[in-house]
Amino acid sequence: MGTMLVIIKVLYVLVCIALIGVVLFQQGKTAGLSGAIAGAGESYWGKNKARSMEGGLHKLTVILSVVFIFMTMLINILAEIG
Repeated sequence: MGTMLVIIKVLYVLVCIALIGVVLFQQGKTAGLSGAIAGAGESYWGKNKARSMEGGLHKLTVILSVVFIFMTMLINILAEIG
């Protein structure tokens, strides 16, 4: 049981580092006044944001966040058992 907990903790640290990196790669969501005037949401990139790199980073952030929460609960449960 101790070896499995160590392996899960190492994977947990890797997920944490990946999540931090993915969040730092993302751009800010606010376009400011220029985005409101120019209509940035009406552009090609605004309509196809899910297919862009930004959309991929958003999906990866959600996936890594769910894995992070699941692993946090798993580590706490295994620490209580062991």
